[in-house]
Amino acid sequence: MIITTTPTIEGKKILGYNGVIAGEAILGANMFKDLFAGIRDLVGGRSAAYEAELKKAREMAIEELTQKAVDLGANAVIGVDIDYQVLGQSNGMLMVSVSGTAVVIS
Repeated sequence: MIITTTPTIEGKKILGYNGVIAGEAILGANMFKDLFAGIRDLVGGRSAAYEAELKKAREMAIEELTQKAVDLGANAVIGVDIDYQVLGQSNGMLMVSVSGTAVVIS
């Protein structure tokens, strides 16, 4: 499955458009990760815990997008857009939304 942010795929012809699809993943950040991220903010540097959660959520959303493309008979997804949002009363949830167009290419 080719997944790309571009509207076309070089060297490939789009034979059919199967529809706009999306995949979402919502994950909660636990209290210990928040504590360690806060300490990291004080001393500087990157927060590996948050980066790992972000990567996990992105991979889950892309996997859902891929499955929806397969269900529609597509073999590629073009025009992919990835959005990130925080949700919840204290911004304790992370949402990654991935959308694109499922297509059949030759």
